[in-house]
Amino acid sequence: MGVTRHRAGFRLLALPLLGLMLTASSPAIPPWGFDLGGMDRSIKPGDDFDRYSSGAWKQATPIPPDRSAWGPFAMLRAKAENDVKAIVDDIAGRPQPAGSIERKIADTYSAYLDTKAIEAAGLAPARADLALIATARSHKDVARLMGHPELGLGGPVSLTPWPDAANPDRYAINIVQSGLSLPDRDFYLKTDTRSVEVRAKFQSHVARMLALCHYPNPEAAADAVLALETAIAQAQWTRGKRADRDLTYHPKSRAALKAFAPDYPWDATLAALGIPRQDFYVLKEDTAIRDLARLFRRTPVATWRAYMTFHYLNGMADVLPAAFDDLSFDFNGRVLSGLPQKRERWKRATVALNAALGEAVGQLYVQHHFTPDAKAQIMALVENLRTAFRVRVERLDWMSAGTKRAALAKLAAIRVKVGYPDSWRDYATLEVRAGDPLGNRKRALLWDWKRRTARLGQPTDRDEWGMTPQNVNAYSNSFFNEIVFPAAILQPPYFDSAADPAVNYGGIGGVIGHEMSHAFDDQGAKTDAKGAQRDWWDNADATRFKTLTSRLAEQYSRYEPIPGIHLNGQTTLSENIGDLGGLNVALEAYHIALKGKPPPILDGTTGDQRVFLSWAQTYRENIRDEALRAALASDPHSPSMFRVNGIVRNIDAWYDAFGVKPGDRLYLDAADRVHIW
Repeated sequence: MGVTRHRAGFRLLALPLLGLMLTASSPAIPPWGFDLGGMDRSIKPGDDFDRYSSGAWKQATPIPPDRSAWGPFAMLRAKAENDVKAIVDDIAGRPQPAGSIERKIADTYSAYLDTKAIEAAGLAPARADLALIATARSHKDVARLMGHPELGLGGPVSLTPWPDAANPDRYAINIVQSGLSLPDRDFYLKTDTRSVEVRAKFQSHVARMLALCHYPNPEAAADAVLALETAIAQAQWTRGKRADRDLTYHPKSRAALKAFAPDYPWDATLAALGIPRQDFYVLKEDTAIRDLARLFRRTPVATWRAYMTFHYLNGMADVLPAAFDDLSFDFNGRVLSGLPQKRERWKRATVALNAALGEAVGQLYVQHHFTPDAKAQIMALVENLRTAFRVRVERLDWMSAGTKRAALAKLAAIRVKVGYPDSWRDYATLEVRAGDPLGNRKRALLWDWKRRTARLGQPTDRDEWGMTPQNVNAYSNSFFNEIVFPAAILQPPYFDSAADPAVNYGGIGGVIGHEMSHAFDDQGAKTDAKGAQRDWWDNADATRFKTLTSRLAEQYSRYEPIPGIHLNGQTTLSENIGDLGGLNVALEAYHIALKGKPPPILDGTTGDQRVFLSWAQTYRENIRDEALRAALASDPHSPSMFRVNGIVRNIDAWYDAFGVKPGDRLYLDAADRVHIW
């Protein structure tokens, strides 16, 4: 999930993965859409609900060697990769007209796969770029190079066209802190054994990467790069501070920007970006950006040359000879994520293809794997969730009538996008060349940048999607007050029309409720029904809301996923609110759907039990220690087990459903349970 607060509110569950079975008479996962065999009934649900619901699966399911974690999220992504591969193989197996979108897809994919040609070309495709970096002699030269979107050089600040938070009907250029290679600033600043080890291996990685391109004195250059990135980390805001929207809106004219941070050569970067006359900017971490501008000026140009050379090679490594690709995997894969094996080339080719031609591929994907009936069924489910959310807001005892009216107006205005965009992106002007994987990447980056900057000065495109249909994910975009569900997640185990309804409500219903709840989390609640950032709360209600969310943050900060490492309840607060709201709303919607009829008992489980069990299996996951450590430093979501155990223990109905009593490890006194939405 960037500065726009797009929300990816879940990790998914690992079960047999089939396509949508809209007309099937039996569910994809027998007997009623839930993996009974994955449970561990020797565990009391009140002691560890995550293990109770998924312990047998966790014990029996290894993480594939090319994955950092394995669960439904990863499994459905693996399925989507196979689905895309089948589509592309079919296209590539038949002659396609020159310039057609099918030809562009096939040529992009085939060029990435042709490792023999990549090896034979050596560094020749990159020589001009590397030579350009080597010619930098001034800070203006460096700023100009960092402004070339096709080079991907990074830098201490990043500029991106995005809706203006105060007026989302227009675009602004958002300026945010940037420039780090490691997942978070803490990796550079902490003194624990793991962080020190990662920094040492990072320094070695930089040196080896630079040595491969015969950079002069690569060891000394790597030392300088590490020192520079450490200084960048020291200047940056923390994750917690960055997450607070009240602190991250600082509009500036171009003149005001240059006066505020005069040490950075803004004119050079803006000219290179093709927006020299843009006069409206929004600084996010304003003091950090000012400090990073000062750091930029006092850092020698020679150090910036080494930094840019490394970032170029590291970012383009997969389309360079194998020596570069292997080095990149050795650090980014093995060290940071604990991966024992690099992913197969064709799998990475689908990722590269989706990055370059995502909606073109998506248009073909939905033709094969999504139907209008599926979209209609999900839309109906969404409206049931919206009704449930309304019912819950109406009976809140901590919110006054005036604030409730504003909240309900915002809820009613939430736009829901399901499956795929109503209109598809036109790639007619994107040039793709057979046998040129590096060039194809650069042209795609530049093409997309020009597409986005061409809209500056125009009304925002509220029909645009931030994800492709083949992306297994979902998100909430508070600037547009919308929630979005791509086609690839709308299949078993999340949604299956033949499954027991309780399973669907605990699965896709929980996902929908999670994204809906983001409109009312600690940060989403700062925008109104139109998506504009403004205060619509009664002061007393805002105080009560703050008290409730603080209690949830304190609760999560007591969890210890790794001995000696606690969760940061504040930086994960928005997602935890989304989870808590999501499951509460899903359960409420299930009861509404029953229309007063008693649910059946299936294999000894009640309807409420099945909602909770489905939610729990949605988040089951095995994860490598290295990946978990990285996630704790950079992921706004809590680890999967706490997205289960941390949530259910705050819901009264869970205690009733499973007979959870005092003395059970997850038991919370009623007064300590947090009820928000």
